[in-house]
Formats: sequence, C-alpha cells, structure tokens
Amino acid sequence: MSGASADRLAALHSWHADWRGLRVVVLGLSVTGFSVADTLAELGASVLVVSERADEEYARLLPLIGVSLWTGPLGDADAGTPAAVIAHEPDVVIASPGFAPGHPLIEWVQAQGIALWGDVELAWRVRDKIVDAAGHPAKWVLITGTNGKTTTTQLTSHLLRAGGLRAAPCGNIGVPVLDAVRDPAGFDALVVELSSHQLWYLGLQTGPDPVSPHASVCLNLADDHLEWHGSFEAYRDAKAHVYDHTRVACVYNKADLATLKMVEDADAVEGARAVGYDLGVPGPSDLGVVEGILVDRAFHDDRHHSALELSTVAELAAAGLGAPHMVSNILAAAALARSLGVAPEAIHEALREFRLDRHRIELVATVGGVAWIDDSKATNPHAVAASLGAFTGVVWVVGGLLKGVDISELVASHADRLRAAVVIGVDRAAVLAAFERHAPEVPVLEVLHDETEDVMARVIELARGVARPGDVVLLAPAAASFDQFESYSARGRLFAEAVQNMVEEGGGADGDERPQPRP
Repeated sequence: MSGASADRLAALHSWHADWRGLRVVVLGLSVTGFSVADTLAELGASVLVVSERADEEYARLLPLIGVSLWTGPLGDADAGTPAAVIAHEPDVVIASPGFAPGHPLIEWVQAQGIALWGDVELAWRVRDKIVDAAGHPAKWVLITGTNGKTTTTQLTSHLLRAGGLRAAPCGNIGVPVLDAVRDPAGFDALVVELSSHQLWYLGLQTGPDPVSPHASVCLNLADDHLEWHGSFEAYRDAKAHVYDHTRVACVYNKADLATLKMVEDADAVEGARAVGYDLGVPGPSDLGVVEGILVDRAFHDDRHHSALELSTVAELAAAGLGAPHMVSNILAAAALARSLGVAPEAIHEALREFRLDRHRIELVATVGGVAWIDDSKATNPHAVAASLGAFTGVVWVVGGLLKGVDISELVASHADRLRAAVVIGVDRAAVLAAFERHAPEVPVLEVLHDETEDVMARVIELARGVARPGDVVLLAPAAASFDQFESYSARGRLFAEAVQNMVEEGGGADGDERPQPRP
C-alpha cells in the first residue's frame, strides 16, 4: 500500500470523514458483503464486489447504488487473482467472514501490502453516523464463544432493554453491524455477536482508533472451525481478540480457564475490570449461584460482604431456562447488563419473560413418557456436551458434517447417559468409529437414507424402538447440517415435523423394533 493510501486510511475514523473516491474491493456478497458495499456506496467510495456467485436481488441492486460486480471462480491459486481486482487498484479490501486466512485472495492482499479489514472494523470507523443528544455513538458490547453466543446476545439485549436502554443485537446473529450502525432510530448500545472469523479480521487492526467495547465476554472455548483457522491455537488466538481494548468489564467464565487466560493476556484499557462467573459461590468480583439463587457480587458497592439477587434457578427452570449451560449464559448476560447499569430488579423481571429461540433445547413433544427435544443448533461437541449434561436416559441423534472435529471424547465422557445413538450424516464412519472405540456397550443405529425428506422419518422410527418412559430423544448433532439439510433450522424443523407425524399416527415410545449392538 502506498504511503498516501496509508495516511488516508488512518484519517478515516468517522462517518463524516472524506471517503469519496476511496478504492475498495469487497470480497463476498452475502448479507454482510452487501451491507459493506451499500455503506461504502453511500459514503461515496469506488466499490468493486467480488464473489463466486451473486444472489439475483443483490446483483440487481448493486448497479443501482453505483457498485460494480465481478463473479467467477475464486479460491484456485493456479487461476491467480482476478484481473478486475488488480485493475481496481484497491486502497483497502474488506472481506466477508467466509474468507479464511489461507484463501488465495487473502494471501494476495496481504502480500501486496493492501489494507485488509472486516465488516466490524468498518462499522466501528463509521459508528458516529447516529449519535445521542450528547453527541455520543452507541456503546458496544462484544460476545463470542464456541457456544451460546446467539442466546447470550439475545439475552443481553433483552436485559438492556428492560433497563431502559435502546439496545440492538447484531453481528453474527444475522443483522450486520453496519445495518445497526446506520439504523436511523439510533441505539444506546449495540450487542455484537462475533464469530471467530470476524475476530481474526479484527485482530488485523492497525489504525489509531481500534474497536474498543464497553464490555466483552468469551463464554467458553472448545474445538471448532479448525478447518478455517488451521489449528486450535489459531482459533483460540482469534477468540481472544474479543477482549482487546475493552474499557470497563472483561467478563470471563470461571469454569473455563482458557477464558481467564485470555483476560489475563488481554490488551484492555487501563482500569477495565475482570469479572468472573460460574455456577458456584461467587467471589467479590464475580457473579454466581448461592443455594439456588443467582447473585451479583461484582457490580455492588458492598460486594465484599453481601450480594444482589438476580433470579433463582427454580424460576429459570419454570421458564425453560434451567439447564446448567443456560444458567451460565444468563450469568454472563447479566454481568454485561450490570456493567451498563441495569438494575437487579429489572434483570429479575426480564428473565421471567425471556424465551429461547427455536432449535435450542426445544421440547417438541412428550409421547408415552418420552421427551423429544430439538437442539439442532448444537453443531459442535462443546454445545452437545452441555446439552447431554442436562439429561439422562438419552437416545442421541448425532452426525452430519463434523468440520474436522473429533467427537471421540464427547462419546466417551457421556456414554453412561446414553440409552442408544441414532447416527445420521455423511461423516457417519467417524461417528460409528468413535462409538465402537469409546462406548461399545451403547447400542448404535445407523440411518442410511441420504435423501433429506427420508432422514428424520427414519430417525423417529429407530428412536421409538429404543426409547423408554422417562427417556429423552435428543437431536444434538455435534455437526453442521449442510450435507443433508439447508441449515440447522431446517434440520430441526424436519425433526419436529417427523415427531408430529408420529403423534398424529398414534405412535409412542413402545414400538416393537429393538436395536442390536454392533458386533
């Protein structure tokens, strides 16, 4: 990158800066890529979007807002960088989160010394488009973790709104941060869910005004997305960027020492506090649980001698929020909300009203004493461990695209909870091998159907044959869904529909079919 470009980029830290004529290449045309292109077009930049394919609606809209589009094969190192990218002579490239560090285009950008941003950095630079009466933009709260991000993001937003703040969940949750920044309604706080992909790009920041959240949390850390990052260490390092430049509260999970290590190593603003949480009795700067009561000893003037009550485990259980990992997520969200001044009484009332999204430990039906539960959102071993840990007598529906993750430890550590396993997906061989090696006593049934419409009907048929009254049939695949389904939500929906068909046909848990252990 030329010195002139470097100087100009360093000055672009406001919506009201001069972005006109800035040459930008945007990689990817998902909802995130379009939000980047749309923002830059409004600012007057010269924008080229590069994508393997283009949604028809996006392809129609881009020329209307003055943005050029190039589509064609990407990712082939032998094909080289598209000539259109080179001809555009970009000052900066802004990549959608799907572009991994080892992608040939990303490697080319870095080799050329061209500035490389993610959408979150751009959103931070233009965050002052909408400000409050005092001229302040929204405060940011950052949330990441291997599991629980979306639920905790929704919870935190819900608690902030209960406290009288205008709060918007955004980021990896489905609403691009740039759309929230540009919303004319304006907000007091943006609760930003960040994937490890977005955090990797955030770690590249070199400008004078890096993303500096009011509060941040990494909920937990376990193997995931290793194919994108290349190693667990790289994945961990990306997640740790959530704490960079945090100003008030670095919230961490005391039950996951990796998150404490992140906080200890974080380049936070001087004076930022480390606030821990877990399901045990809290210390003077923590949130936790005392005799079934969720309490705050962090944001309390007399925290060395007393605690503030937030809710009870019994109340949460009555609202369907009593699973241990859900209580943990609630404590994290409460810590973030308390850091922004939300009163304990407001949190208590708000938790009475909160309900989980679909496909997250969702009870579909109870038939013949057997509970059928859809946790299709549990796409990695860490999420499934939390789900399995909430039940006993489990008929576990597992499998799909494993994303390079080994589930052997998950199988071994939860074998005593399992009545049986029903295995689906293209990576069945790895799942079957894990059971054969680590849980040979657990009956395993294999769904051989590859057609989407047949998979869940066969799952229900097999699960009915082994489940007993008091058992749980749990769809918690520990894998991505795209081998057989459009999405995890489609997978969960088809599971629920198959259960409903069983109910309508008068089926129950006492079928004649019985599984036979594999030899």
